[in-house]
Amino acid sequence: MAKKKLAKSTSEFDRRFDAGEDIHDLIDMSKAKITGHGKKVRLTLDIAESLVNEIDDIRQRIGVDRGALIKVWLHERVKQEKTVSK
Repeated sequence: MAKKKLAKSTSEFDRRFDAGEDIHDLIDMSKAKITGHGKKVRLTLDIAESLVNEIDDIRQRIGVDRGALIKVWLHERVKQEKTVSK
């Protein structure tokens, strides 16, 4: 099987990917890295009911799970704090 022509630009690569084309031959997998998030740890928090109700109002409005929303918020805040502390 002949090797596919490499994409000439990132927009061409994106277009070919979005079109469902098999792009495996276009990627150098020898340099790929798998980033794991590590072992998961269960965390229990005692939070005021009024705050939980406010979180639930937000999550229902945007259509996501409460835990997922809180995880995203925590992740965003940690990234923000890392940026500030540099």
